Amino acid sequence: MIVTVAHPSAVTGPTGFPDPELLLRQPNVVLICVDQWRGDCLSAAGHPDVHTPHLDELAGEGVRFDRAYSATPTCVPARVALFTGQSQERHGRVGYREGVPFEQVHPVTLPGEFRRGGYQTQAVGKMHVFPERARLGFDDVRLHDGYLHYARRRHSRNFEFFDDYVPWLRRQPGMTPAADYADHGVSCNSIVARPWDKPEALHPTTWAVTEAIEWLPRRDPTKPFFLYLSFHRPHHPYDPPEWAFDQYMALDPYEPVVGDWVDDYAPYRKDGFHEAAVGVIDPRLVHRARAGYYGHMAHIDLQIKRFREALVEAGLGDDTMFCFVSDHGEMMGDHHMFRKALGFEGSARVPILMNLAPSMRGGAGGSVADEVVELRDVMPTLLEAAGLPVPDSVDGRSLLPFLRGERPDDWREYLHGEHTYLGQSLQWVTDGRHKYLWMSGDGHEQLFDLAEDPKEVVNLARRPEHAGLLERWRGRLIDALRDREEGFVDGGELVTGRPVVTELRHTRERIAAATGVG
Repeated sequence: MIVTVAHPSAVTGPTGFPDPELLLRQPNVVLICVDQWRGDCLSAAGHPDVHTPHLDELAGEGVRFDRAYSATPTCVPARVALFTGQSQERHGRVGYREGVPFEQVHPVTLPGEFRRGGYQTQAVGKMHVFPERARLGFDDVRLHDGYLHYARRRHSRNFEFFDDYVPWLRRQPGMTPAADYADHGVSCNSIVARPWDKPEALHPTTWAVTEAIEWLPRRDPTKPFFLYLSFHRPHHPYDPPEWAFDQYMALDPYEPVVGDWVDDYAPYRKDGFHEAAVGVIDPRLVHRARAGYYGHMAHIDLQIKRFREALVEAGLGDDTMFCFVSDHGEMMGDHHMFRKALGFEGSARVPILMNLAPSMRGGAGGSVADEVVELRDVMPTLLEAAGLPVPDSVDGRSLLPFLRGERPDDWREYLHGEHTYLGQSLQWVTDGRHKYLWMSGDGHEQLFDLAEDPKEVVNLARRPEHAGLLERWRGRLIDALRDREEGFVDGGELVTGRPVVTELRHTRERIAAATGVG
């Protein structure tokens, strides 16, 4: 029988070490992370085209957080939030930068706290940390970060130093010693799409689940486990198995959603370029990209079901809780935009699904929470559910009350997000009903009523009748930025054209201390 601890304390015995009897009563925890999965791309969320029956099943067993966001929506800073339980103001990563030594700069981590609490900790798939083989508190990592230019160049394509999938691929029957998952030529940031060119069993998505299933009988049976199962997809390359690609090629032709504010981003357009962040692209190309993107989701959905069945067959189904999350979304042509880093819904809104282990469940099954939550909230939730203490360094909030069928009356009023991108800081605040965005370099503002305009088409900031609403939301961003080092606020007003950074000062100081480079 699993116990749930309302006020978590360390599961230690009189010696100060983890108590084996208490450990055996704690839940196993599986955190599934996907890369670049939009928050609206679940059939449980009402998406008209994407079908995710097995993720819908998971949502039906717990809570789907409908207003979940990534406050710094690119891979590196988003995963810092996930692994540290911290806001960007606290972890200090406000842009994308490779090569920052993770454990020296962010020493308190989610897997590290599980390990301290007596859990066996295992990671399979994408980590996207530096050095690539840093474990962050995991006992072991089976690593595949996808195609990382930084790692490939740093290690001169010696994959053994930064990847476990490609060396495995080269050992499989029919593969050559030079085989690579990029043999088909599809780029890791391109909207060019095509089906996977090898047997489905060799796809990185399938490989990750195979590794996780093969790990189950090798785990230490005397300890609960924390498993981080991390998929590189549906991030580009858009190369799902052929069956998954074909089922979405049958969709109606692609028609972009275009807001009345898109000219704000006109200076950044690269029309026709297949790796453009902003630009008008041939609709036929985007249609194929959409088929590849959605196809990855269909493939992942099936593989998650495969893993959950293996867990049940191993006798672990009743004792395991799940969390499903993405690091950020993907614009996928909305407003002639692609990829991420932006504060718009396609980029910043993510899926978060959670359920408790069956023997811990209360009355929250199949519920939907509309409160604004963020990646920082995952760490305190999972630790509290496991009966482990939440470190003082964490400023995220536990979502466990929602999983128990409760609704906290003191939840955050709104969320502040940002990212250094396009030579400026893209700032935003939202409560899930309204959203205000500000471009620090150009000074453009957008304001949306997400309830009436979920696709963010109509910019209320330009409509005089909404001046009061605009002033209120601009004031919230001013409050969030008032003491920032960049000088975004002066005299109670937003200031454009200020220099921007990818790390805040306190984090730059930790980087300098770790690397010796000021």
